[in-house]
Amino acid sequence: MPDCCSCSDVFQYETNKVTRIQSMNYGTLKWFFHVIVFSYVSFALVSDKLYQRKESVISSVHTKVKGIAEVKEEIVENGVKRLVHHVFDTADYTFPLQGNSFFVMTNFLKTEGQEQRLCPEYPTRRTLCSSDRGCKKGWMDPQSKGIQTGRCVVFKGNQKTCEVSAWCPIEAMEEAPRPALLNSAENFTVLIKNNIDFPGHNYTTRNILPGLNITCTFHKTRNPQCPIFRLGDIFRETGDNFSDVAIQGGIMGIEIYWDCNLDRWFHHCRPKYSFRRLDDKTTNVSLYPGYNFRYAKYYKENNVEKRTLIKVFGIRFDILVFGTTLKYVSFVDESHIRMVNQQLLGRRLQDVKGQEVPRPPVDFTDLSKLPLALHDPPPTPGQPEEMQLLREEVTPRPRDSPVWCQCGSCLPSQLPESHRCLEELCCRKKPGACITTSELFRKLVLSRHILQFLLLYQDPLLALDMDSTNSQLRHCAYRCYTTWRFGSQDMADFAILPSCCRWRIRREFPKSQGQYSGFKSPY
Repeated sequence: MPDCCSCSDVFQYETNKVTRIQSMNYGTLKWFFHVIVFSYVSFALVSDKLYQRKESVISSVHTKVKGIAEVKEEIVENGVKRLVHHVFDTADYTFPLQGNSFFVMTNFLKTEGQEQRLCPEYPTRRTLCSSDRGCKKGWMDPQSKGIQTGRCVVFKGNQKTCEVSAWCPIEAMEEAPRPALLNSAENFTVLIKNNIDFPGHNYTTRNILPGLNITCTFHKTRNPQCPIFRLGDIFRETGDNFSDVAIQGGIMGIEIYWDCNLDRWFHHCRPKYSFRRLDDKTTNVSLYPGYNFRYAKYYKENNVEKRTLIKVFGIRFDILVFGTTLKYVSFVDESHIRMVNQQLLGRRLQDVKGQEVPRPPVDFTDLSKLPLALHDPPPTPGQPEEMQLLREEVTPRPRDSPVWCQCGSCLPSQLPESHRCLEELCCRKKPGACITTSELFRKLVLSRHILQFLLLYQDPLLALDMDSTNSQLRHCAYRCYTTWRFGSQDMADFAILPSCCRWRIRREFPKSQGQYSGFKSPY
């Protein structure tokens, strides 16, 4: 029987025996693997900037538009037409806007000499009448210009319309002049001053540095750092014609991405400018295409208050500044959400690993109040609910399916090459059935009845007309998908929809012209 352990055994220390072999082959192999591992770790740290702390940029923008335009306007005085020349400067064609936006007038319609009195409505399908019975006293139609008196009066010739109490004469329903009155605005220039700050790094800079040539004009290759932009060149960069857009107006985005590396040995921080048309240039005439608004100039004549009503058409420029961006993606075969906290241009979302974050509790808000009547089997422990509802078997990948697509239902992006990677995302990380085949997707995202209920719940007076219904339902379906898959509204605002889901929604609620705007940065 062995002796019991003594107290001295507690303080003993043992080491493994080391055998040292003097060998050129083993020594070379050891150092070879050491160098490989060290090189890989160093490369990963430097290339992916894993040692850096990333943060979003804080930005301020100030703009100045310069240019002179001559406008030839035909006016009638005492029954005689004559041509009047006007010179428009910055104070005439620019209007202050809230946020990082500015507006340039390119066209207009005038209704002069309006005063408060009774007069016939302008003839339209809604205002034509044949007797007083066709007019309702006190009626205020949202599309009307005044309050009906209940009388049907002569407008011109044999035409009769309802009489209204309004600013008279009523504005005529005329088309915008062609060509645009301020068509020469394409030669106007805008100076953009942009200051940015990374508070966590205590770093501030701006896009206008000492020594800048103030006579420069931005050019994508010859002068990419110049902050002075010719308006016509901006539209040329997006493939649009300024003269065509100037007739009814539009919305243009000027994107400034700050490509910054604050490492001392690799320091650089310079803006990159790009442009994107933000309004729907294929919109049907009945859906109010372009961009316009009205304003009035008031004056007194013979002690009577009068005004000149001006309907302005023009281009609103939205300046979007972003640096490090946060985007969220969700794969149906993963229980977590991936947060991508880096510049994505040039690298498709499907291949970006990102940071894994827990999926927040789903808050359907308004959706929870809807009678969805989902009669599905009880969930299987440990398996995501949407995975249980994939009824279709995995089908062979179509020949035209993109290489990054794992479900076989994705389509190539329609965005320019510089932004295409933002839409190269599948609903799955690994091959399998598409989430669009699930019953939940059909009921939560594609149900026309539920989407119409949501739209009317948010805006009870919303007019769901035939021309615009599909567009409203399509964007509501996008919101329903992000609420379902990301839960938190903070995440949903920065969520990217997979290509397969986006195109399935588009097939259900198509656009008449078939051209979609694609992903738009929220910055």
